[in-house]
Amino acid sequence: MTRLFVAAGGGGDAVAAAMLRGALYGADDQAVILTYAWDRLLVDPLPGPRGVGDFTGLEPVTRSVRSVPAGARPVSPAGSTLPRLAAELPHTLALLDPHHGVEGVTRQLEELVDHLSPRSVDVLDVGGDILAKGDEPGLRSPLADALTLAACCQVNAPVRLLVAGPGLDGEIPSDELRPLLGPLVHTFTAGDTDAIADTLTWHPSEATAMLAATARGIRGTCEIRDAGLAVPLTDEGPTVHEVDLDAALNRNALARALLTTATLDEAEAHSREICGFSEIDYERAKAARREKLPPVTLDADRVLARLDAFAHEARSRGVTHTTFRRLTEALDLSGAQRGELRSLLISAHPERYAGPLWRIA
Repeated sequence: MTRLFVAAGGGGDAVAAAMLRGALYGADDQAVILTYAWDRLLVDPLPGPRGVGDFTGLEPVTRSVRSVPAGARPVSPAGSTLPRLAAELPHTLALLDPHHGVEGVTRQLEELVDHLSPRSVDVLDVGGDILAKGDEPGLRSPLADALTLAACCQVNAPVRLLVAGPGLDGEIPSDELRPLLGPLVHTFTAGDTDAIADTLTWHPSEATAMLAATARGIRGTCEIRDAGLAVPLTDEGPTVHEVDLDAALNRNALARALLTTATLDEAEAHSREICGFSEIDYERAKAARREKLPPVTLDADRVLARLDAFAHEARSRGVTHTTFRRLTEALDLSGAQRGELRSLLISAHPERYAGPLWRIA
C-alpha cells in the first residue's frame, strides 16, 4: 500500500514527512512525498520555487506530476536539494509545481490521488504557519503553505492536516498556535530521528533541524534565520497534532483568496494585498544585494574569531543554540560555504556540536 504525504511548504517539511512516515506507519507501506522545490537562496540563487522546466531527468508519474529521482538535476544556475534527498530517502519524491496557482496544485494532487489510490493522505507543516491569518507580525513565508492548504481543501479525497513542532519556524508563537491544535498524533523520539540523521547533517532546513533536536531532548533557545529570530526549544517541540482542514482554511485569509488562482503571479499579488508582502519579492531583493557583494574566502582563523564574538553576543540575548544556516549568514559567508563552515566548526569545537544544532558555549 502507498501513503501520500504532502510537504506543505517544501524544504524541510519533506524531510520531516520522511521521519513521520516511519513513526506513524512503520516500514511496510511505501511513501510518496509531494513537495515544492523551493530551497531559498542558501541553496538556490534564483528567487522563488522551481518548476518542471527547471530540471532535467524528471520522470512522469501522471500527466501533471513528475517524480524527482536521484539522477535529476536542476538547470543551471538553479539549485535544489531534491535529487540528493531522493538518493538518501527510501521514498518517491514528486515535484509540486505552483506555477499554475492553486488550480494547478489541485490538479496535481487529484491526479496523484487517482493514480496511487493511497491508503492515507497527510499534509504536514513544520512550525504551524499554515494556520496564519495573514497579519501576524512574525509571518515570513506564508505563500507555499497557503497554496497547499487551498488546494487540499478542494481535493475529492480524505485529507488530514498535521502540524509538527508548533512554533519552531519562528513565525507564530506556540502560545498562539496551541488553542488551534487538535488531537496529539505523535511525539517524536530520538529513535524516530534515525531515519533522517544523515540528511540532517547537510540539509539547510532550520525548523526540521529543531524538530529533530527537540526529539533528541535538546532544550533552550535557538536563534535562526538572517533576522536572528529566537525560538524556544521546549517539550512541545517534538509533538505532532492534527488540525481541522476546513477550520484552517477559514482562518487563513491568503489561502481563501488563492482558491481560484491560475498563476503564481496571481498568488503573489494576493500575498502582497493580504499579508503586505511577497516572500518572493524579499528573495528577489536579497538576491540582488548578494550579486553586488565580492566573493568571500573562508579563512579559518578569522571565522573562529568572529564565531567567538557572535557567541558572546548571542549569550547576552539568552541564546543557547543556533543553526548552521544562521551561522553562515551571521558570519557573512555564502550558502555554498555552509558545509565547509560546519566541518570547520565541528573539527575545532566538537564539544559544541549538539546535532543537528550548534551549542552556544
